[in-house]
Amino acid sequence: MALSRDNFDPLGVVVDWLDACRSGQLDTLLDLYDEQATLVCDCEHVSLTGRLSIASYWKSKLESKSASAFALDDIALIGDAVQVDYQSDGGKPIRIRFRFSPLGKILQTSCEPLATCTI
Repeated sequence: MALSRDNFDPLGVVVDWLDACRSGQLDTLLDLYDEQATLVCDCEHVSLTGRLSIASYWKSKLESKSASAFALDDIALIGDAVQVDYQSDGGKPIRIRFRFSPLGKILQTSCEPLATCTI
């Protein structure tokens, strides 16, 4: 399904997600997710379904985030998803993809470590 930007701004939802993470506002972050959202984290080999599971995942990360956490490196619409490169709660480069419900709630996120080049 293609994103319908008539009803919501997917880039705006992702910016709100980053802002909630940076400020450590778990309730605000969870309000962005659909009740049946899934989170797949290849960084930690975790797969979760539902806002309660997602809340458990994010709670400790937001409480112990580094000073450089959730800094945005790149954002782009890729097909029916938004792809974001950012700094994780521990300050490591991560790529995450967001997919949305028709109502503009986050339906799925999947993340992976972002390989960095060394010269």
